Amino acid sequence: MRVEYGPEVLTALNKAPDEVRKAFFKQIELLERNLQHPSLRAKKYDASAGRWQGRVNREWRFYFRIERDAYRILKLIPHPK
Repeated sequence: MRVEYGPEVLTALNKAPDEVRKAFFKQIELLERNLQHPSLRAKKYDASAGRWQGRVNREWRFYFRIERDAYRILKLIPHPK
């Protein structure tokens, strides 16, 4: 599977701390290899919209959609606690 990034994600990446950016790209590599990798903790977030949530680290999450042969990364945000 390939990965596509929406404009909102690119903006968030530019504003995110370096350690979050580094962790995000590590998690994206894991996503490309295995959606069910334990550290991703990927789960369906909104089934009606086909949206999934993945974990960057304890404080950050990313949201994505599976579209044909691609993961479309939609959002990167601090985890709302």
